[in-house]
Amino acid sequence: MSVNNELYENVQTYNGMTGLFSIIIVILSIILVWFVVQEIKWETFFKFPRSPKARMFQVFVAIIMGHLLAKFILEYWGYTVLLKSFVE
Repeated sequence: MSVNNELYENVQTYNGMTGLFSIIIVILSIILVWFVVQEIKWETFFKFPRSPKARMFQVFVAIIMGHLLAKFILEYWGYTVLLKSFVE
């Protein structure tokens, strides 16, 4: 019984660490994209680029693009983990 309990705890720990890693990657990706989005000349798209509507649009763009970047990173990381078992 202790072997099954130990295995269950190891799986729980792995899943928890994977979840924490994923959350950190998503948040860091959104922050990175937010800084990149700030460099765009928003005057060409909005009459008042500092208005609340324009800022909300920038936030949405940062969240969407950050999520896509994080998804790419996490999928790439998952593929490399799968390749590690292929090589062994």
